[in-house]
Amino acid sequence: MTPTRREFLRTSGVVGTGLALGAAGCSVETSGADGADGGGAAASAAAGTAESAPQPKRLLILGGTGFIGPHMVEYALSRGHEVTTFTRGRSSTRLPAEVEQLVGDRNDDHTALEGRTWDVVLDNNTQDYRWVQTSTALLADAVEHYLFVSSISAYNTQGAGGSPDRVLMEPLVDEGFPRIPRPQGWTDGDDAPYGLMKTLGEDIVHAAFPGRATIVRPGLIAGPGDITDRFTYWPLRLDEGGEVLAPGNPEHSFQVIDQRDLTEWIVRLAETGTTGDFNATGPADRMSMAQMLEEVGTIASNPYELTWVTESFLAEQEVSAWGDLPAWIPGDLSMFVDVSAAVASGLTFRPLAQTSRDTLDWDATRPAEERANRRFGMSRAREREVLDAWHSRQG
Repeated sequence: MTPTRREFLRTSGVVGTGLALGAAGCSVETSGADGADGGGAAASAAAGTAESAPQPKRLLILGGTGFIGPHMVEYALSRGHEVTTFTRGRSSTRLPAEVEQLVGDRNDDHTALEGRTWDVVLDNNTQDYRWVQTSTALLADAVEHYLFVSSISAYNTQGAGGSPDRVLMEPLVDEGFPRIPRPQGWTDGDDAPYGLMKTLGEDIVHAAFPGRATIVRPGLIAGPGDITDRFTYWPLRLDEGGEVLAPGNPEHSFQVIDQRDLTEWIVRLAETGTTGDFNATGPADRMSMAQMLEEVGTIASNPYELTWVTESFLAEQEVSAWGDLPAWIPGDLSMFVDVSAAVASGLTFRPLAQTSRDTLDWDATRPAEERANRRFGMSRAREREVLDAWHSRQG
């Protein structure tokens, strides 16, 4: 049986540790090139204006060749910044020629970073809190600003009131919501699941860069390049047409962010020196599962019909949220977090229909083997089986 989102996050993370400091506030602070504090409102306005001419900065991107990296690199270059990446050099992703590509290993080889300085480091690919310990220690005096891409999975939402039967009508998780604590008996150096690893990475960054750190906590990230199929399932399924199994209560909340909106905003945060903690998902206003499917359906090439099947029946049929039916976590607090701070700091959103269309176009270019062995989502045969059982029950 495909794991639930919580099981998936609990088992797929790597490790985490560090000093258990309190979560930093999400106040927006900015600093100019000379390090002096600037006006928060003015900086937020500048951050949200993609057409403004930023002061060029030297950006070090830890990563740069994965899902969110390439667009971040290209956008930063388009804004006039100098970009250096640090990777293991094993990816087939080709970056523009003007990018300085340093090769090393965050586990044990940081030689290429030694003796160098940058204005901002964008830490994209942290899979181990110990990587953050090493990079922050090495770069504390080499860069002015450290931006860490964390996750809303850092929040301790388990047992916080979410349930499949509860329809969330307002966000209950802001940047001050409790994060996952270190379990009893856990010590620095121990492994940890994904959410705890992100929590500890955040603490390490704030400790190493007090007042000079930005924490970005994305939710579900979608768009071209997403090989997980977590959101891709829905554009593909609606585009194929026919009867489509729609899960649970249509009014359950749904959040997702296009990786291009996320990465462009991150670059603008680096431009303005904006610090603080931010939730990063979308849209700006509440979206329901029904609204999501309706907007995604506008790009469908074939006629389709939604059949809404209750949570209880899906549970009977052992259909898993997040796995068999991706991007669906009924009543989960992490599907309706407060993004007002990010929006105030300049985060913007392209239409979900555009994300869906671009995702479909990109998906068509993937290797056939990849498309035949998707990581998330149920087969059409299994969907038909569940729908037939539902119709039989109804009548």
